[in-house]
Amino acid sequence: MTDNLLFLTGKLAEKSLNKVLNEVQSNPKTPPFKYRVEQIGVSVAALMTPDLIARRLKAVGSADKIIVPGLCQGDLSVLETQYGVPVERGPADLKDLPQYFGHAGVAPDLSRYQVKIFAEIVDAPDLTVGQIVKKAEWFKAQGANVIDLGCLPAVPFSHLADSIQALKASGFDVSVDSLNPDDLLTAGRAGADYLLSLTEKTLWIADEVAATPILIPARPHHLPSLYRAIEACLKRNKRFIADAILDPIHFGLADSIVRYQKLRKKYPEIQVMMGVGNLTELTDADTTGINALLFGIISELNINTVLATSVSPHAVNAIAEADIARRTMYAAKRDDRLPRGYSAGLLSLHDRRPFTYTVDEISEIASQIKDPSFRIQVSELGIHIYNRDGIYQATDPFTLYPELKVEDDASHAFYLGVELARAQIAWQLKKRYVQDQMLDWGVSSQYQAPEAKTAHRETSVKEKRDKQQVCVKDVHALKPVVKTDENQAS
Repeated sequence: MTDNLLFLTGKLAEKSLNKVLNEVQSNPKTPPFKYRVEQIGVSVAALMTPDLIARRLKAVGSADKIIVPGLCQGDLSVLETQYGVPVERGPADLKDLPQYFGHAGVAPDLSRYQVKIFAEIVDAPDLTVGQIVKKAEWFKAQGANVIDLGCLPAVPFSHLADSIQALKASGFDVSVDSLNPDDLLTAGRAGADYLLSLTEKTLWIADEVAATPILIPARPHHLPSLYRAIEACLKRNKRFIADAILDPIHFGLADSIVRYQKLRKKYPEIQVMMGVGNLTELTDADTTGINALLFGIISELNINTVLATSVSPHAVNAIAEADIARRTMYAAKRDDRLPRGYSAGLLSLHDRRPFTYTVDEISEIASQIKDPSFRIQVSELGIHIYNRDGIYQATDPFTLYPELKVEDDASHAFYLGVELARAQIAWQLKKRYVQDQMLDWGVSSQYQAPEAKTAHRETSVKEKRDKQQVCVKDVHALKPVVKTDENQAS
């Protein structure tokens, strides 16, 4: 069945939308669809709301789906009830419609993953039970499946059992990371689900408690000792996870990846863990790229669990990045595709398509503007700002200020300063810029309340109204004085 789509748009985007849709429809790779574009009388499509649409759109005709602009805010279910057809948001930028239809109108499925994330609370002995539970909740919100309590050498952890029981009571799976047999025994007896890390010499602990052991080599880089521990567990039909230990850069990274490859080749069916903190924490580089690369290796080697940490300030989102990376790699592997086009969550500093409008297209849009409100766009050449009085382009916002004539409008000047700063950063970093939207930093982005986008307008209007009232009062106050002066002169 061919989709019959109704696209709603504003005055400025109508021509561009028709052009892009015509190109999409003529592409033989695009699923067949019919469409109609309806311009509902607003200048900027992003300012549409469900209430405004409900008032202005009288009927949908033969359409079996309505597509509203991606930046349209509000609950679309009220429109579905009114018109009796599905209503969904398109992409934030209409230039992304080809990609939108490339997925047949459906976002990639990132609901599934294979890798389980252990999130380590490395300073657990120094925290209270309440603080441990709070941090666990934060890690869980970022995607962690298991909360790992890290024990520190020579640091007492008297509330270890209490912490485990509190976490279990809150519904968490718990692991404990220690090389001290007493800590591991205490953890297992308190209900821990996993114990990190046992060697062939401490494997006896696994016979004392029900927790699943994570096995490591008895001495660094020594795979034979890890193999012996694995064989002992297999012989006893004991559940376990094996970890060949990932080393940091210049301290054996390449060799450690080879060890994981050998481990997986020798035991294709066992559960394997990789601790990624030795790279994310110990490398001064953005962790988004490190996690993407590591989870690509993890996917190829069919590694099942990851121990991740979030300690260093530059690794503050490492758990959330691991969550995105595992989902992306799972989907790409399932589809037998490169890991591209699934998620922008790990594209923090740059975008794949930062500049969607050419200078000529921006100039054409600017020529249609009939009001004094400024619009801002970014192209490869820099920042473009325009209204009915003209269009100006620069790479440094300071050079634009004399052209804007907002010296007497503080709130408007503040707003333009914020937006032009965002636009300059976007141009410098090759990021996508959309006016009135915070820059998208992927997983590092923060939510912006919709009301913040319009607050400046309300403030500006109030300031202008107050100034007008003051001027009127001043005129009334001056009239008697003028008359008196005239009378005295006569």
